[in-house]
Amino acid sequence: MHANHLLLEEPIRMVSILEPSKPTAFPAMTKIVGTLGPKSRSVEIISACLKAGMSVARFDFSWGDTAFHQETLENLKLAVKSTRKLCAVMLDTVGPELQVVNKAEHPISLQADSLVVLTPDQEKEATSNTLPINFNGLSKAVKKGDTIFIGQYLFTGSETTSVWLEVTDVNGDDVVCLIKNSATLSGSLYTLHVSQIRIDLPTLTDEDKEVISTWGAPNNIDFLSLSYTRHAEDVRHAREFLSQFGNLSQTQIFAKIENVEGLNHFDEILSEADGIILSRGNLGIDLPPEKVFLFQKAAVYKCNMAGKPAVVTRVVDSMTDNLRPTRAEATDVANAVLDGSDAILLGAETLRGLYPVETISIVGKISAEAEKVFNQVLYFKKTVKYVGEPMTHLESIASSAVRAAIKVKASVIICFTSTGRAARLIAKYRPTMPVLSVVIPQLKTNQLRWTLTGAFEARQSLIVRGIFPTLADPRHPAESGNGTNESVLKVVLDHGKASGVIKPHDRVVVFQKVGDAYVVKIIELED
Repeated sequence: MHANHLLLEEPIRMVSILEPSKPTAFPAMTKIVGTLGPKSRSVEIISACLKAGMSVARFDFSWGDTAFHQETLENLKLAVKSTRKLCAVMLDTVGPELQVVNKAEHPISLQADSLVVLTPDQEKEATSNTLPINFNGLSKAVKKGDTIFIGQYLFTGSETTSVWLEVTDVNGDDVVCLIKNSATLSGSLYTLHVSQIRIDLPTLTDEDKEVISTWGAPNNIDFLSLSYTRHAEDVRHAREFLSQFGNLSQTQIFAKIENVEGLNHFDEILSEADGIILSRGNLGIDLPPEKVFLFQKAAVYKCNMAGKPAVVTRVVDSMTDNLRPTRAEATDVANAVLDGSDAILLGAETLRGLYPVETISIVGKISAEAEKVFNQVLYFKKTVKYVGEPMTHLESIASSAVRAAIKVKASVIICFTSTGRAARLIAKYRPTMPVLSVVIPQLKTNQLRWTLTGAFEARQSLIVRGIFPTLADPRHPAESGNGTNESVLKVVLDHGKASGVIKPHDRVVVFQKVGDAYVVKIIELED
């Protein structure tokens, strides 16, 4: 009996379900990554997305050239200025993505039970019985009986635009397949995915490197989302490539896990990457559908224990064309939050969807409701137990700060940090209140010039659950070089009061470094 009672949450009161949701200064602790594209690239729409709760903008290079994305980015900068909301930039690589080439761009109708040939000869025209593809090693990779999926947006569940094939014969470089469902492929680009088969292409392709050097480096990207990460080596290779550009040495690499190979090496990838994106679109094809939830729970748990951000994708596909999510999707978003996800990544919903702003807003509202019933006590115990003893000095103080904040019912935790590490460790213990991370800019020199660091550190916490960063003013005289002084604290408290997060008589927990020691103090505010 005793063993099980921990698993039950305290009962949720029916009354709280009927109460309307209250607007708060920070709508949700869970972050939202929005993909910017044709339907979401005007200054006006991006501003609305930022206000609705987007804190990371994702640039997907599977389509659109660098000039197109640059224009979108310039609009994002204007939107950030006008809304005064920080936003980080994520570059998503294409990776070894197999594509069907439809030069004529006319719709291709495929009939169930007939045959279609996949050929590497890209000069051929795409027709109902021949589909040219951008990879010449397919015939060597597959065998009779293998499953191949082709679709424009990878099988959102609306199967009229995607098709399922079974390999019946390999003929030289060509692969002959039996069509399992009737579908019409429309548009110019469809992705091809072979279930559980290794595709012998580098994870960081030459095209990706080109995009990083011509677009990523000049734009100081905060995050690189590494598509189809299959080994820790992929992450090391990408990091090595980024380090050639001085300004990208701080860029964080998020490994996108989208196939069984990435799953098999999950632990080594997690230890090498800065965060993980669970790409449920492709994974849902590589794994049997009944296994996807298990992977999500196991992977998010591992990320949580490592204190690295976990990002979940493909949550409200139906909002691409509808104003409301399905009940299943709304439940799915909430469960991703209860599982411990840091952020929800929106793809087609914001990129080409009709309701980008509403989608962000609804995902934020669902997340906020789920956070209210997140079992922090159980989570805290699990994390402390997992980390074990001896804890590092910093982690032990960070977890104590969270425990103190919960015990005294603090309204916020204020954390002074220069690298962002302390704030991330506090967030690792999932406090129930927001963490206001005050990034103290540091002057660094490489012998040639002085640079102020801080902007990267502040923006990179925009993908971590519960952290809300502000950059301290570098002009503040820092007392005795510890970078945190009373005047900065006063500015933060005033900012908190102005935004309504901190009210009179609230308690606030402050985490800071004084000299060589870390200090946690509890402040009770006057009127």
